[in-house]
Amino acid sequence: MFRVEQLNAFYGPVHILHGIDLTVETGEIVGLVGANAAGKSTLMFSLAGLRTSCTGTISIDGSRIEALPAFDRVRRGLVLVPERRRLFPFMSVIENLEMGAYSEAARPVRSETLAQVYELLPVLAERRDQVAGSLSGGEQQMLAFGRAMMAQPLLLLLDEPSLGLAPIIIEEVAKAIEYFRSRGVTALLVEQNAELALTLATRGYVIETGSIVLADTSERLLENPQVWASYLGQEDWETGPPHAAAGAAPP
Repeated sequence: MFRVEQLNAFYGPVHILHGIDLTVETGEIVGLVGANAAGKSTLMFSLAGLRTSCTGTISIDGSRIEALPAFDRVRRGLVLVPERRRLFPFMSVIENLEMGAYSEAARPVRSETLAQVYELLPVLAERRDQVAGSLSGGEQQMLAFGRAMMAQPLLLLLDEPSLGLAPIIIEEVAKAIEYFRSRGVTALLVEQNAELALTLATRGYVIETGSIVLADTSERLLENPQVWASYLGQEDWETGPPHAAAGAAPP
């Protein structure tokens, strides 16, 4: 289980995150939704160890990791898929994937994990020798997922995986995340696209101005007038949420 308690983060004297509490159970996908500048990416960076001005506790399976540098958090199984992918653009697909398997735990099973990545994301096998920077946006997102899987994660931090992608490509991203869930991968999914996140997740949190303001099952959050008005469109709420009541996937 992944647990965050009373996490605060600062940019100089500016207090960005205010006492964040959240949990992600093993095998669960949890969504975190919020508007621009709500603190989502600051939270992801803080959890991954890329923000040093933080207080509070972060633990995986009861072991506290908040004092560890970023590379040691990866060794403990906490792996970030960053916003806008952050690939090595002049390296090939296979070289990017191999970069994900640098830790002591990941190296011995690199070949087996690579076979699993290719099974999940066959486009990466087709493009294995292609330079990463020449891939389409959707293919680059698949490569970012694959690179993270190579690290043998206990928990994936997915930071805005749909950002900047066309709707048809977002569908492919959603399928990949669904597959992760079917294979028992644990993930914290951070999205401005609230409907996408809450459709894929079993539970969700809503963050506003650096604080968690709502926490509930995804179904209840999708039916919540406050969430619908703020993140899914007030006009649509007036006629009722079209997907949440039936539990159906978005069109």
